[in-house]
Amino acid sequence: MADLMAALPHILAAPKDKGPITQLCTRPMRNHRAFPPALTVTCASGIPGERWLTEPWLRLPDGSPDPDIQISVLAARVLGLVWRDGEDIPHPGDPIVADLDLTEANLPTGTLLQAGTAVLRVSPVFNDGCVKWTARYGPEARAWITAPGHRDLRLRGILCSVEQDGIITLQDTLTILHRG
Repeated sequence: MADLMAALPHILAAPKDKGPITQLCTRPMRNHRAFPPALTVTCASGIPGERWLTEPWLRLPDGSPDPDIQISVLAARVLGLVWRDGEDIPHPGDPIVADLDLTEANLPTGTLLQAGTAVLRVSPVFNDGCVKWTARYGPEARAWITAPGHRDLRLRGILCSVEQDGIITLQDTLTILHRG
């Protein structure tokens, strides 16, 4: 916990308006990860072939997948802090990892983000770290995310809907188009 708390100033010093995309990931099946050089994203399917369409953890009242959780984005500085053993511990599975300030103050709900040719909208759904996050990175990592005063820091990342279909590559940046 001391290491996590000590890292906060570094995490909060991430770029505010535009940050490089450092990793792309897909989860075609439970506990499987692929790291492609590009992702196609669509309003209808999120990431075609990803689990969101078939196994979402949040559904609308009609049973369909909630579009507010189509894409998750994790701060590169947080990933570097918690995912220290990339060999034996699975990657968290966030489709986009970027070096950008993901705090509520910087990216209020409704903010539009350009990622390659795609546009994403920041969701109101809070990403609080699931049971898997706790099992993989430890109870301190989850407690850090949900500690008093940390909710607005969005340390577990943000959730987004796809607002414009497009392609995202590792050469792209995550750029604020319009703050919500």
